[in-house]
Amino acid sequence: MSIKCPKCHHDNPDGTHFCGNCAAPLTPKKDIPVSFTKTLQTPIREFTKGSTVAGKYKVIEELGRGGMGVVYKAEDTRLKRTVALKFLPPEFARDSEARERFVREAQAAAALDHPHICTIYEISEVEGQTFISMAYIKGQSLKEKIASDPLELEKAINVAIQVTEGLQEAHEKGIVHRDIKPANIMLTEKGQVKIMDFGLAKLSWGVDLTKTATIMGTVAYMSPEQAKGEKVDHRTDIWSFGAMLYEMLTGKLPFRSDKDQATIYAILHEEPQSTTELRKDIPENLDKIIEKCLKKSPQKRYKDVEAILNDLKSVAMSIEAPSPSKVISEKKPSIAVLPFVNMSADPENEYFSDGLTEELINALTKVKELFVVARTSSFAFKGEKVDIREIGQRLNVDNLLEGSVRKVGNRVRITAQLVKVEDGYHLWSERYDRNMEDVFAIQDEITEKIMDKLMAALDVRRKPPEEHRPVNLEAFDLYLKGRYYWNKFSLDKAITYYKQAIEKDSTYALAYAAVAEAYYMLSTGFDILPSKEGMPKAREAAQKALEFDPTLAEAHASLGLIALSYDWDRKAAKKYFQKALELNPNSASAHQWIEFYWTYMEANLDKATTHLERGLELDPLNLFIKARLGFLSLFSRDLDRAFDQFKEIIDFEPNYALGHVGLMNVYWGKELYNEAFASGEKVLKLGPPAVAYIGGLGHIYAIGGKKDKAYEFLAELEERSQKGYVSSFWVAVIYIGLGEIDKAFEWLEKAYEERDSNLILVTIPWPFDPLRSDPRYKQLLIKMGLENLIDKL
Repeated sequence: MSIKCPKCHHDNPDGTHFCGNCAAPLTPKKDIPVSFTKTLQTPIREFTKGSTVAGKYKVIEELGRGGMGVVYKAEDTRLKRTVALKFLPPEFARDSEARERFVREAQAAAALDHPHICTIYEISEVEGQTFISMAYIKGQSLKEKIASDPLELEKAINVAIQVTEGLQEAHEKGIVHRDIKPANIMLTEKGQVKIMDFGLAKLSWGVDLTKTATIMGTVAYMSPEQAKGEKVDHRTDIWSFGAMLYEMLTGKLPFRSDKDQATIYAILHEEPQSTTELRKDIPENLDKIIEKCLKKSPQKRYKDVEAILNDLKSVAMSIEAPSPSKVISEKKPSIAVLPFVNMSADPENEYFSDGLTEELINALTKVKELFVVARTSSFAFKGEKVDIREIGQRLNVDNLLEGSVRKVGNRVRITAQLVKVEDGYHLWSERYDRNMEDVFAIQDEITEKIMDKLMAALDVRRKPPEEHRPVNLEAFDLYLKGRYYWNKFSLDKAITYYKQAIEKDSTYALAYAAVAEAYYMLSTGFDILPSKEGMPKAREAAQKALEFDPTLAEAHASLGLIALSYDWDRKAAKKYFQKALELNPNSASAHQWIEFYWTYMEANLDKATTHLERGLELDPLNLFIKARLGFLSLFSRDLDRAFDQFKEIIDFEPNYALGHVGLMNVYWGKELYNEAFASGEKVLKLGPPAVAYIGGLGHIYAIGGKKDKAYEFLAELEERSQKGYVSSFWVAVIYIGLGEIDKAFEWLEKAYEERDSNLILVTIPWPFDPLRSDPRYKQLLIKMGLENLIDKL
């Protein structure tokens, strides 16, 4: 038997619901019309708040209604847990087949025990109505999550992996979902996926409980065979999963029209646009996964979801660093290296003990199997007499390495001991009396011993990463002196020592990388050198470092910063930052710097926050990272959260200028101008203010009505420019506060011509809101290669 299409007269097999040629709806013999949009029409008994169901469920609220029932949130008063109660609607309850289908839903789902599938507790009846009691999932549906924007790449892959893990469990039990779509995927508050509603499930070995005359599912996510009303197997879920993943990543459905018939036609005959054409950061291998899932023929799709899962995991491994939540969940041996005490008679040898400590931290950080606290946090305890348990608690580590250094002439004595925080037990200790020539071997031996003790339980053995050190000990000594002054923010002195180290050893990659870092800071954070003078020097040094050591993460990070703030090259910046993280995922600095990329070049504050939070895990006492988190709250206009963050910083370190700057901006956002002025005055009292602070203060004084004071700040910047470099960008910021927009654009244009490294800040909400609607602002973004931000800001 066949059915002739009334529209195109194509012959279709009996039982087909859409024409295979034109997708026109068909009505098979003894069939019922298909409706995709039919909702509940029969009145249903209402369970109001406080009602008791089946003697033990107390109704809290109605959650929703759909074609397969009404769902209530309720309390199981016997087991003291919150549940969801799903009721069969009356029109189905009167139909024995529908009731059997509903019961089978519960039985099928109850047979599944998996963390990514909603748990079924029981199936029962009350007053002739059948219901299912299931776990109540607190969170939001994937449909709600992607309603406004697509998911971030890593988030989408994470969700996809969890969905395939749940489907794998169901398929192995012979259960096909048949209605995979974002509305049936719940995301808990902790980001865990729960697959909901096996109401369309079919037991592969059992009876097909869905009428062959009824097409179930949602049109946009239907596989071709499902849309035609043909029998389906687990591969229909694979197709629907592909459509859902496509939407998660692009915000669009692969096949979509205003009418169901046109959507069905597209599903049957058309090919979707490649995801890589819609979104540039989607890797080719991920696009290939989606393409294979959406093959028209089931035989050409993945054979099972396990194959999809394996490919998704390969994609996840090929992209950026793992998310902080994943890193946290994988418990690693943790350690902080406390500053080695200088026991030398000459206090000037402190640079050597500090440098040795820093070298050990750097060596251990490159061991991916260890969690190592960064230098900033470890050195917060220098000279402090603090109980090891308190240190361990504040740094969130289980082990501490401490020691001392005595340097006399060409001889050095180094003592080191590895201590377990919990009980003070010495896991290992050693004393080395050697010549200075042996200092590198000592560092390697200490690193190796730590790995022996901390990694024994991991069944992982590897040697410490090979260090590219200078043969010339004088070069090493000069480099350590440079690091000593770098950490005291004496950048000119630091550069002098670094260059002397290079004179002693022209292949010393670390020294070149340090020169690059210092010139970058002089050209941006300290505003001492014009960008056109400092940035080329930084670039040259970083490239030289990579010439001698291509694996040096510090040099890649410096090139990323230069690409971001001097070249305004998004592609290059991302490439260099990702390479730095790939080489050293445990580097707090690498996470700190890539945050700039996500904030200023992509306006993706969620991604920026993720990296800062990971950086803070690695460097928990780093005030700069904490301040950056506060500024991200400011940029997202969460002033209360920002206030708490900056207040915490100031309570910990009252003289930290950036904390007061942040608080000043919070008060400005709340229009508490007197408080903002007071915070600004504290910044001025902490020492000669940086040009950036003067620009910010001038802006806020102008906004707060003290324009005379703002003009005084302008005059101060003019006076400073007679003696040295002053960033044009911060002059523009004051003019914005004064409402002199033409003047502001004049100075922004000057900053552009000077390639002012501060100009990248033009993408933040503060203080550029008054410029957003001006065509000159958009033109500036376009000239900087940041046209991608026009619709985001």
